[in-house]
Amino acid sequence: MIRPPRRLLAIVFAFLASGSFSGLVSQVPANQLASLTYRHIGVVGNRIASVAGVVGDPLTYYAGAASGGLWKTEDAGITWRPVFEDQDTHSIGALAVSASDPQTVWAGTGEPHIRSNVTIGDGVYKSTDSGESWTHMGLDAIGRVSRVVIHPTNPDIVYIGALGHAHGPQAERGIYRTTDGGETWEHVLFVDEDTGASSVIMDPNNPRILFAGMWTVVFNTWGRESGGPGGGIFMSRDGGDSWTKLEGHGLPALPVGKVDICMSQADSRRVYALIETGDGVPWHGEETESGEFWRSDNGGRDWQLANYSRDLGGRTGYYNNCRVLPDDENEIFFLTAGLSRSYDGGLTYVNHQG
Repeated sequence: MIRPPRRLLAIVFAFLASGSFSGLVSQVPANQLASLTYRHIGVVGNRIASVAGVVGDPLTYYAGAASGGLWKTEDAGITWRPVFEDQDTHSIGALAVSASDPQTVWAGTGEPHIRSNVTIGDGVYKSTDSGESWTHMGLDAIGRVSRVVIHPTNPDIVYIGALGHAHGPQAERGIYRTTDGGETWEHVLFVDEDTGASSVIMDPNNPRILFAGMWTVVFNTWGRESGGPGGGIFMSRDGGDSWTKLEGHGLPALPVGKVDICMSQADSRRVYALIETGDGVPWHGEETESGEFWRSDNGGRDWQLANYSRDLGGRTGYYNNCRVLPDDENEIFFLTAGLSRSYDGGLTYVNHQG
């Protein structure tokens, strides 16, 4: 069975991805929602690693499983059917549906929520018929795809966050871009052979602005080494042609681990970052930072530590996810061993039980 946190993620994050959550809620009186609880809607039998919805269509969603393929519903989760069975891999790490052409769907393979028994992938796939058929579009060696980002008005421009297989040094880690629908790729951000992309987002109001969370990580069955000087937040203001590592201005000064970035179309000057720190516990005899959740109110120039709670970012290698409502920059969802929700930009939060 899918674990409770993943069930919640499949429901809530699907609505956030489709942009339809707030619109649906606004049509229903609040007193009629009070008795609603989360319930399992599928897919049975695997961890759900990624979910994508179709803008303007509250019934159609895609769900990618860690080692169980790619599934589609067209009735809001009442029924699901597999749409990826003919491919050579069964591990889906990231999904995205084009906002300007909803028949175009991208799947990045290899689960990025790492543990010792997850499956790596064989690159990225594209469908131009709403998931009915798929074409392998290369990037075979990137191991695990953490995020797929599609330009809002040009479906041929796509960014891929590559974590790498993460079992050792690898030159294929980083951020990739295509401007011709996947026919060719550019490796637009490479930090070092131990650092891959744990997160990539695009400013929904300005597609030239991108943020990437870069994660220095090597893991094997006997342990995980997370964190290093290559990690942190990187920003591009020219569509990925050049990148700058954000340093100082309230961000951690010492090496950090996994980073997830999120923002809302309602106000993209507000940028959030879940950052794995050592919570002050020495690491290899060195000092570590403390804190979990940072926010910027001016587009990433200055930052403040908003929350120290591990409810928002605990077990970071496996979880560490944040998403913001598209029409309210203050309402944020966090997935760790449970689902948490903030209504005030991360300053406080409530826990939801599955």
